[in-house]
Amino acid sequence: MQLIDQLKKREADLSVLVEWAEEGEDVAGELASGLDELAREVEAAETRKLLGGEHDQKNAIVTIHPGAGGTESQDWADMLLRMYLRWSERRGFRREVMDYQPGDEAGITSATLEIYGDYAYGLMAAEAGVHRLVRISPFDQAARRHTSFASVYVWPELPDDVEVEIDEKDLRIDTYRSSGHGGQHINVTDSAIRITHLPTGIVVTCQNERSQGRNRESAMRVLRARLYDLRMKEQQAKLEQIGGEKKDIAFGSQIRSYVLHPYQMVKDHRTREEVGDVNRVLDGDIDVFIKAYLKQKAAGTLGQGGAEGD
Repeated sequence: MQLIDQLKKREADLSVLVEWAEEGEDVAGELASGLDELAREVEAAETRKLLGGEHDQKNAIVTIHPGAGGTESQDWADMLLRMYLRWSERRGFRREVMDYQPGDEAGITSATLEIYGDYAYGLMAAEAGVHRLVRISPFDQAARRHTSFASVYVWPELPDDVEVEIDEKDLRIDTYRSSGHGGQHINVTDSAIRITHLPTGIVVTCQNERSQGRNRESAMRVLRARLYDLRMKEQQAKLEQIGGEKKDIAFGSQIRSYVLHPYQMVKDHRTREEVGDVNRVLDGDIDVFIKAYLKQKAAGTLGQGGAEGD
């Protein structure tokens, strides 16, 4: 109902501008701006119709890890982090890098960020999987072509009323000194937190806050989300085993390739969506891929025809 009222108000405002234009008033700029805004609102409404999952409306917790390949893959993981930060900025979402572990020469060995905004999880869930980069390596003196991989994991931030049992005796909590971005603002005390959940082996870290207590709260929030996700996946696996259901996309398979050499192309292997302007995509313009994924998922056509390489 809120959306209908919003669109009706936008329509009424545009009708007034049209009347003024017919009377000779110079409102072309305002009218064009209003039509663009209406188009964006309609597109956003269409996307939200595709997001009906239990946790789609919630904030997103995103973790990025490089694959094998040392500095090359670590740099690619850092490029993905930048891409998602720029995407969330474009969307008007607030974002916070909770943990940043730099590589030895460049890039990252891991990073975790939280994206705050309506449907952040539902949108970012489309990005979960393995991302592949093909380029002439800036770290190779022979200027050879390299292929790098990085994995993106996405979980919903859970509200406090979602029950996830965590026994304190199952936790090993270590403190250490922050090692991420920040320059003079980097903590000089051991306020960063690493929590290991012993029964599952899940490890979460947080070093964003100056307070050890705040970092612990943030790390526990991530741990709750990951344990809940693990529980849901185990339940889903049991259902699929009973029903004999097969997934179109296997866990760990590449979902998208970003090719910078010998040609320029970003291709999503699940939807066949392609974009030629790689720099635009790496600058955060990824909504075309997210929307194509959501549409095909809703239609039950996601991944049909099998994944292709480049």
